[in-house]
Parts: sequence; structure tokens; C-alpha cells
Amino acid sequence: MIERPWALPEHEWRGLVNRVRAGRSLAPARWPRGARCAVAFSFDCDHECFALGQGDTAIGRLAWGEFGRRVGVPKILDVLARRDVPASFFVPGVCAQIDPDEVRRIRGAGHEVGLHGWIHENNSRLDHATERDLMLRARDVLAPLVGGDVRGFRSANWDLSAHTIPIVAELGLAYDSSLMADEAPYELLLDGRPTGVVEIPVEWLRDDAVYLMFNRQPATRPWLSPDDVFAIFRRELAAAHAEGGLFQLVMHPFVIGYRSRIWILEALIEAARDLGDVWFATHEQVADWVRAEAALPAPAPFTA
Repeated sequence: MIERPWALPEHEWRGLVNRVRAGRSLAPARWPRGARCAVAFSFDCDHECFALGQGDTAIGRLAWGEFGRRVGVPKILDVLARRDVPASFFVPGVCAQIDPDEVRRIRGAGHEVGLHGWIHENNSRLDHATERDLMLRARDVLAPLVGGDVRGFRSANWDLSAHTIPIVAELGLAYDSSLMADEAPYELLLDGRPTGVVEIPVEWLRDDAVYLMFNRQPATRPWLSPDDVFAIFRRELAAAHAEGGLFQLVMHPFVIGYRSRIWILEALIEAARDLGDVWFATHEQVADWVRAEAALPAPAPFTA
């Protein structure tokens, strides 16, 4: 944090603003198979690392994360299997080490597994060397479990440092999904220069935890009913369909995986199918499609 932002000279605040920016829109003129819109569900499998990444070792909080592993993920996989819908699961490296079979089950069911940090650490608080080392460690844990390259990244808490996107480009990842500059996919710029990295944008209003999570620090409580949350998500879906765009959603197994909430996922799938002409896709598939449609070069290491 900057203590006296009003005292920054213009070249400094411009440098901060322009470090990572949205470049050209990658909203495609068409979606596969003539679909009117794309639907991309994602699940952040923070599990025990939701607490550990904040330095919290309370047994109760770790058990809450374990609920996501024991109950939430199996329920999600069941819904997706019955509805024949692919999705993207973002997994911290430590979570993958706690239960490697979970990653194998997710991948074996035909879903994408993406990077989500090492221990759900806040990247904005890390120096370049530490952040890079943790990302490499996480990649090295996940790659053999998924049987190939991991191609997407989502920063824990959606907090990026000035070094995150250069590391993403260096690793040759196809996309990032941590930023909010648009509703459509776009290319990321770094210091004004194209990176070749596709952004699959997120948004707090398309995140189950914003409405439904209980926390002591910071103090938050569920403030909308599951029906209200579904209504917000359904409106976002309907608008994306009307525009011919992308409906992207973030859920957490330890938030959505309860008996009174898991129906939201199934109801959204039904609502999308009722709209018709919908392409259900992983984030990786969306990134590959918009890259091909825009003839966007693959990301390459960024040199300052």
C-alpha cells in the first residue's frame, strides 16, 4: 500500500496504472457449433489452504476446508457428470499434495485443472523470486497429476503483484483468470506491450463466496439467500446470452457444496440449456477458441 498516493508524481502513478492493462478485446464473432454464447464454470478448490494461506492454523477452519474436499467436490462432480458439462478447477499446490487423487479424479472426469498458487498465498505481498518459485513448485506438483501441461492460472484472492503476469507469460500459460477489466476475454498488456496472454475475466458479483461465505476475519456473513444468489447469476447468464458473449462463474466447493446450495449449479445448467445455443466449455477451451479466432500469438517470456 502507498501511504500518500496524492504525493505520487505523474510518471509513478502512470507506471502503476499501466503495468497491467486490458489490451484488445478477444470477444469472438462466433462460438463453436454456432452457439450464441459460451458458459464457463470454474471451481476454486482452496480447501485447507484457504486458512493456511492466511497463516490460520485453527483446527475448525481446516475442517471447513476439508468439507470442500470430502463433500463439495464430489457433489459438484456428480452434477457435472449427470449434466455432461465440463468445467475448470483451480487447485493450490499444497491442496494437490494433501490429496493427489482428487486432482486425478477431476482430470479423469474430463475437466480442466489450473494453477491456483502454492498455498493460496497473496501474490501481491511477494517479491518476484518468491512468487516465481511458488508458481513453479505448484506447476511441478500439478503437471504429473493431470498428465500434461497446466495451461491456466488464477491468483488466490485475485491479488496479483507487478510480477505475476510476466511469470505467467514466462511459463507459457495460455491464460490468466484473475482480473476484471471486461466481461469478454481480452489480451493482457504489460507496460503497454501485448503479452499474448488471454484474460478470462472474473468478477466479484459472479462469485458465490461474496454472498454466501461466513468469516470472522474480516467479519462477513451470508447476506443473501441461495434463491437471491441464483437470481443474480441467472440474470448475468441471460444478459451474456442476449449479447452473444461469455458467462463465466466462480464457485468454491466449501461454499456451494451444501445441501441447500448445490442446486444453484444444476439450476444454472438447466437455465442455460433452456436459453438454447449454449457452448459449455472449460476456461482453457474458451482461451484457445478466442486466441484462434483473433490469430493471437502464443505468450512468450516478457523482457523489461
